[in-house]
Amino acid sequence: MKKKASVFPKIYLGVILALTYVPIIIVIIYSFNASKSATAWGGWSLDWYAKLFRNADLFDALKNSVVLALMSSLAAGVIGTAGAVGMARCKSRLAGAVEYVSTLPIMIPEIILGMVFMAFFTLLGLKFGMLTLFLGHTSFCIPYVYMIVKARLVGLDKSLPEAARDLGASGFRAFWDVTLPLIMPGILSGMLLAFAMSLDDVVISIFVTGARTVTLPVKIYTQIKTGITPEINALCTLMLLATFVLVTLSGILGKKRNS
Repeated sequence: MKKKASVFPKIYLGVILALTYVPIIIVIIYSFNASKSATAWGGWSLDWYAKLFRNADLFDALKNSVVLALMSSLAAGVIGTAGAVGMARCKSRLAGAVEYVSTLPIMIPEIILGMVFMAFFTLLGLKFGMLTLFLGHTSFCIPYVYMIVKARLVGLDKSLPEAARDLGASGFRAFWDVTLPLIMPGILSGMLLAFAMSLDDVVISIFVTGARTVTLPVKIYTQIKTGITPEINALCTLMLLATFVLVTLSGILGKKRNS
């Protein structure tokens, strides 16, 4: 006699999906709302998309966020990968302590990191703007790349680079031709996570940004006091669409590569 399947997993999955996707669906629907109110429905309209494309300040903030996320994720990818490879080869007793210190930015509250960065950059006499944003974002993005690449290196067959060395390859050549391609998925995953964390950051950005450099999350946060118009919903919808297209293309390219 077959046991009756439990209903709890289905209910749990339904609740999780609802909490995750219902707010996104509401944002998409209200981006077409003719009314300025975020609670009252005034009919379907594309006016907010038209106003969005005429809002130069919002697009400047979006451009700053994308450029900053690209630069910080690339820098974090290089530094985090170098650190993970170096620590994997390190046999010192202090390796565990160094690794723990390297992951501290993830565990420290962002408001403390923001205050520390602000005090440190002020001490150095740096002008607050894109440079301080880049340094701050790179600092807290490095651990994400480091941990993912380090996990990838743990599962790496050490005999493969050793075989390359036995065949006459130098240490750099063995790393470039053997190790790097094997850990590249981990590097890209860490960089994508770092890109998302940088693009989404508000707290640290507020402490280290300048008056002339505004990122999109900071601009949206400052507009909360005066009220967010459906322009933000329209922008979020377009960003969701761009993310969906990129994920789809990545999946298609991945299937072609594996075929």
